[in-house]
Amino acid sequence: MAMAVMAIWFLTQIQPPVDHDFAFSKFGQLPVVFNGRMKPIDSLARNTLLQIAEKQTLNLEPWKEWNQHPAIISASEWLANVMMNPATADGWPVFRVDNPDLITFLKLPTRDLAAQQDGRHYSWNEIQPQMEAFDAEYQKIQTNVAATDRSAYQRAAIKVHQRLELYAQMKATLLPPQAGDWKSELEQYLESIPSGVEAVRAEQAGKPYDRDVFNGFLANLQRFDYMDQLEPPLIIPPDADGGKWQRSSTVLLQAAKTGSVPPSLLQFAAMSDALQKHDAAAFNAALANEASADVPILGARSGRLRAEVFFNQMQPFYNAMVIYVLAGLLAVLSWFNLSATLRRTAVWLIMLGLFIHSTGLIYRIVLQGRPPVTNLYSSAIFIGWGAALLGLVLETLHKNGIGAVVSSGMGFITLIIAQNLALDGDTMEMMRAVLDTNFWLATHVVVVTLGYASTFVAGFLAVIYIFRGVFTRTLDPDTSRSLARMIYGIVCFATLFSFVGTVLGGIWADQSWGRFWGWDPKENGALIIVLWNALILHLRWGGMIRERGLVVCAIGGNIVTSWSWFGVNMLGIGLHSYGFTDAAFKWLMAFVLSQCGLIALGLLPARMWKSMANGTRSQAPIINA
Repeated sequence: MAMAVMAIWFLTQIQPPVDHDFAFSKFGQLPVVFNGRMKPIDSLARNTLLQIAEKQTLNLEPWKEWNQHPAIISASEWLANVMMNPATADGWPVFRVDNPDLITFLKLPTRDLAAQQDGRHYSWNEIQPQMEAFDAEYQKIQTNVAATDRSAYQRAAIKVHQRLELYAQMKATLLPPQAGDWKSELEQYLESIPSGVEAVRAEQAGKPYDRDVFNGFLANLQRFDYMDQLEPPLIIPPDADGGKWQRSSTVLLQAAKTGSVPPSLLQFAAMSDALQKHDAAAFNAALANEASADVPILGARSGRLRAEVFFNQMQPFYNAMVIYVLAGLLAVLSWFNLSATLRRTAVWLIMLGLFIHSTGLIYRIVLQGRPPVTNLYSSAIFIGWGAALLGLVLETLHKNGIGAVVSSGMGFITLIIAQNLALDGDTMEMMRAVLDTNFWLATHVVVVTLGYASTFVAGFLAVIYIFRGVFTRTLDPDTSRSLARMIYGIVCFATLFSFVGTVLGGIWADQSWGRFWGWDPKENGALIIVLWNALILHLRWGGMIRERGLVVCAIGGNIVTSWSWFGVNMLGIGLHSYGFTDAAFKWLMAFVLSQCGLIALGLLPARMWKSMANGTRSQAPIINA
């Protein structure tokens, strides 16, 4: 029943949005090129809003509580207004500013229901009065303070300034600064080109000219050049004769020579005029003309663009994460009341979550035409998928709820990590050109990432062992032996996959870079994982560790794998540092410290474990003499 309910819930999430007046969902299907990738405007809007507001939808009334029906608009509607109706968009509370010192510096209001503020999101108009001082502060931080030495305030200032720059890029996509009635202004500009060019030539030749015409024409060119310098998205598609994607600013500057602009720009100007006048019929008509335009370069990509819009609407990883949380809660509850019904319900929910997770993973592979792992975001998605699958296999074999907790817990944790990594921008962009699709790359990333996933699964099982053993009396001898067998089996699996994946990586490196091994930090990290897992097996085979020793070593594997997965990228050196991020460093350190704490718990004397106290369990030593 629970699985059916959640399946119905998921199906309701993927229903296409209904446009009541303006066809913003259709606007989101239009193609655009930004940061080297052709994508639907819907993707550009979601990625941009996620970077600026840390959400994929905009709450126009963030001061309201969740049950007061705040005004929510889609990312496509938001970006349409940013591009074509900035007078309205500039007043929306979209910029997330959390640092109290920065809020004070920018003279922003704190949370005040009367002033309709939530204390976290602010509008462009609210920040602009302090923009000159903020620019100076930003330049001072960038110039005088190294990235590793910046305070929380300075890091927040850098982040917010980058958000403002990104917003300015989007604003420059179609309209020049201080544009009013852009449709009329564009028509006037096109009409003024002959006389403007004549005035410029006369001025250069030292002949008499109309100064008003000259100044007006030159002012327009300066506005368009300013737009171009911001490097906004390329939104003007090639014409029927071929060519390439262009920025609207570029075609406006070229119009000074050609005397005309592409039809697409005229349609966007008509959309802008209609949006500013709240004329939905005119907006939809101009949008229909633009959407029906023949763009030969799209070809088969038009279907892929529509598929990407559907993928965005589906949000498979977020929805899978929600289901994993529910399944995990049911699986944990099954330990305390020993309810087989709760355990089975959790398993069915995990199967549904894994199906949605798998669908999203396959969808990304097809959309990108790439292997499943190309950057940190995709590695988190794939590690979570592999860990959830392994946990489900364990649950199928042992039927004790442990595998269900591992599957749901690892799925949830890795998807949370992926969700935070998505704040850095478009997750479908390639980080390095060398990551071209070929057989050895595809097999390497799949196999070595499964090695990461399985090592984490062994560590997660060890965490369950310690928590149940130290804090509860549920770790009976049968459960203890079962967990130890699971950990041992997964470590064997992890050793095989991490070793084979590392060798395949060397073969790929030999083809791509001309050497099998170069002691790159990422290569060293992969080797350390292999050696650590091999060490665990040798200690176990040699009788030097027993159950608790195996558990402690498996948690050590979490530390080794996290540093090899994330830590080496933070060094910012080597051929594999394609996912460098400073923001994750504190979380990595927190994770490592937490694992050290768990190791300390695992080393406590047996009498301090609730499940082993008072003779309830055999108090076996951690290490054999």
